[in-house]
Amino acid sequence: MPSFDTVCEPNLVEVKNAVDNAAKEIGTRFDFKGTSAAIELKDKEITLFGDAAFQLTQVEDILTSKLAKRNVDVRFLDKGEVQKIGGDKVKQLIKVRNGIEAEQAKKITRIVKDSKLKVQAAIQGDAVRVTGAKRDDLQAAMALIKKDVPDVPLSFNNFRD
Repeated sequence: MPSFDTVCEPNLVEVKNAVDNAAKEIGTRFDFKGTSAAIELKDKEITLFGDAAFQLTQVEDILTSKLAKRNVDVRFLDKGEVQKIGGDKVKQLIKVRNGIEAEQAKKITRIVKDSKLKVQAAIQGDAVRVTGAKRDDLQAAMALIKKDVPDVPLSFNNFRD
Protein backbone atom coordinates (compact mmCIF):
# COMPACT_ATOMS: atom_id res chain seq x y z
CA MET A 1 0.00 0.00 0.00
CA PRO A 2 1.47 3.41 -0.94
CA SER A 3 2.57 5.58 1.97
CA PHE A 4 4.83 8.44 3.04
CA ASP A 5 6.13 9.87 6.31
CA THR A 6 5.69 13.49 7.39
CA VAL A 7 8.72 14.55 9.44
CA CYS A 8 10.35 17.65 10.88
CA GLU A 9 14.10 17.06 10.55
CA PRO A 10 16.69 19.81 10.12
CA ASN A 11 20.01 19.16 8.42
CA LEU A 12 22.12 19.25 11.59
CA VAL A 13 25.40 19.32 9.68
CA GLU A 14 24.35 22.52 7.91
CA VAL A 15 23.15 23.99 11.23
CA LYS A 16 26.57 23.29 12.77
CA ASN A 17 28.33 24.84 9.77
CA ALA A 18 26.11 27.94 9.96
CA VAL A 19 26.83 28.35 13.70
CA ASP A 20 30.57 27.98 13.04
CA ASN A 21 30.45 30.59 10.27
CA ALA A 22 28.44 32.96 12.47
CA ALA A 23 30.98 32.54 15.30
CA LYS A 24 33.80 33.32 12.88
CA GLU A 25 32.03 36.47 11.65
CA ILE A 26 31.31 37.62 15.24
CA GLY A 27 35.01 37.21 16.04
CA THR A 28 36.10 39.38 13.13
CA ARG A 29 33.46 42.14 13.13
CA PHE A 30 34.65 45.53 14.37
CA ASP A 31 31.47 46.40 16.32
CA PHE A 32 31.85 43.20 18.41
CA LYS A 33 35.51 43.81 19.40
CA GLY A 34 35.96 43.85 23.18
CA THR A 35 32.40 42.66 23.89
CA SER A 36 31.13 39.31 25.13
CA ALA A 37 29.22 38.57 21.91
CA ALA A 38 29.47 34.87 21.13
CA ILE A 39 27.50 31.90 19.82
CA GLU A 40 27.85 28.19 20.58
CA LEU A 41 26.10 24.94 19.68
CA LYS A 42 25.65 22.01 22.07
CA ASP A 43 23.53 19.04 20.99
CA LYS A 44 20.59 20.79 19.27
CA GLU A 45 20.77 23.91 21.46
CA ILE A 46 22.28 27.17 20.25
CA THR A 47 23.28 29.69 22.93
CA LEU A 48 23.74 33.38 22.08
CA PHE A 49 25.78 35.60 24.41
CA GLY A 50 25.99 39.40 24.43
CA ASP A 51 26.31 42.57 26.49
CA ALA A 52 22.72 43.71 25.86
CA ALA A 53 19.49 42.52 24.27
CA PHE A 54 20.26 44.67 21.23
CA GLN A 55 23.53 42.80 20.72
CA LEU A 56 21.69 39.49 20.96
CA THR A 57 19.41 40.54 18.11
CA GLN A 58 22.48 41.38 16.01
CA VAL A 59 24.00 37.96 16.72
CA GLU A 60 20.66 36.34 15.90
CA ASP A 61 20.51 38.23 12.58
CA ILE A 62 23.98 36.93 11.69
CA LEU A 63 22.87 33.39 12.55
CA THR A 64 19.68 33.58 10.49
CA SER A 65 21.58 34.93 7.47
CA LYS A 66 24.11 32.09 7.71
CA LEU A 67 21.29 29.53 8.03
CA ALA A 68 19.52 31.02 5.00
CA LYS A 69 22.70 30.79 2.92
CA ARG A 70 22.89 27.09 3.80
CA ASN A 71 19.20 26.47 2.93
CA VAL A 72 18.17 25.70 6.52
CA ASP A 73 14.67 26.90 7.36
CA VAL A 74 14.66 29.34 10.30
CA ARG A 75 11.33 27.85 11.46
CA PHE A 76 13.44 25.04 12.96
CA LEU A 77 14.60 27.51 15.62
CA ASP A 78 12.59 27.73 18.84
CA LYS A 79 13.71 30.89 20.65
CA GLY A 80 13.80 31.08 24.41
CA GLU A 81 13.71 34.06 26.76
CA VAL A 82 16.59 36.49 27.18
CA GLN A 83 18.26 35.79 30.55
CA LYS A 84 20.63 37.92 32.61
CA ILE A 85 23.87 36.19 33.59
CA GLY A 86 25.94 38.18 36.06
CA GLY A 87 26.87 41.81 35.62
CA ASP A 88 25.34 43.34 32.54
CA LYS A 89 25.70 40.25 30.32
CA VAL A 90 22.74 38.42 28.77
CA LYS A 91 22.19 35.11 26.99
CA GLN A 92 19.45 33.49 24.95
CA LEU A 93 18.85 29.80 24.37
CA ILE A 94 17.57 28.67 20.96
CA LYS A 95 16.48 25.06 20.53
CA VAL A 96 16.64 23.36 17.15
CA ARG A 97 13.36 21.51 16.57
CA ASN A 98 13.70 17.88 15.65
CA GLY A 99 10.63 15.70 15.27
CA ILE A 100 6.96 16.56 15.29
CA GLU A 101 5.51 17.35 18.72
CA ALA A 102 2.49 15.34 19.88
CA GLU A 103 0.11 18.30 19.58
CA GLN A 104 1.23 19.05 16.01
CA ALA A 105 0.99 15.35 15.08
CA LYS A 106 -2.61 15.24 16.34
CA LYS A 107 -3.39 18.38 14.33
CA ILE A 108 -1.95 16.80 11.16
CA THR A 109 -3.93 13.58 11.61
CA ARG A 110 -7.11 15.60 12.25
CA ILE A 111 -6.52 17.63 9.06
CA VAL A 112 -6.03 14.46 7.01
CA LYS A 113 -9.11 12.76 8.48
CA ASP A 114 -11.32 15.85 8.00
CA SER A 115 -10.23 16.24 4.36
CA LYS A 116 -12.43 13.36 3.15
CA LEU A 117 -9.51 12.00 1.11
CA LYS A 118 -9.20 8.22 0.98
CA VAL A 119 -6.07 8.16 3.14
CA GLN A 120 -5.28 7.28 6.74
CA ALA A 121 -2.84 9.07 9.05
CA ALA A 122 -1.13 7.42 12.01
CA ILE A 123 1.31 8.89 14.53
CA GLN A 124 4.53 6.87 14.72
CA GLY A 125 6.96 8.30 17.25
CA ASP A 126 7.96 11.76 16.06
CA ALA A 127 6.61 11.26 12.52
CA VAL A 128 3.16 10.91 10.95
CA ARG A 129 2.68 8.12 8.41
CA VAL A 130 0.01 8.63 5.78
CA THR A 131 -1.19 5.63 3.78
CA GLY A 132 -3.67 5.41 0.95
CA ALA A 133 -4.67 3.32 -2.04
CA LYS A 134 -3.85 5.85 -4.76
CA ARG A 135 -0.73 7.89 -5.34
CA ASP A 136 -2.83 10.94 -6.34
CA ASP A 137 -4.60 10.91 -2.97
CA LEU A 138 -1.24 10.88 -1.20
CA GLN A 139 0.00 13.83 -3.25
CA ALA A 140 -3.20 15.72 -2.44
CA ALA A 141 -2.65 14.94 1.24
CA MET A 142 0.91 16.33 0.99
CA ALA A 143 -0.36 19.57 -0.53
CA LEU A 144 -3.08 19.83 2.13
CA ILE A 145 -0.63 19.31 5.00
CA LYS A 146 1.82 21.89 3.62
CA LYS A 147 -1.00 24.42 3.21
CA ASP A 148 -2.65 23.90 6.61
CA VAL A 149 0.50 23.66 8.78
CA PRO A 150 2.63 26.67 7.76
CA ASP A 151 4.38 27.25 11.11
CA VAL A 152 6.35 23.96 11.13
CA PRO A 153 8.96 23.15 8.46
CA LEU A 154 7.65 19.75 7.42
CA SER A 155 9.22 17.45 4.89
CA PHE A 156 8.05 14.19 3.39
CA ASN A 157 10.17 11.06 3.04
CA ASN A 158 9.85 7.28 2.60
CA PHE A 159 7.38 7.70 -0.27
CA ARG A 160 6.55 4.12 -1.21
CA ASP A 161 4.43 2.86 -4.08
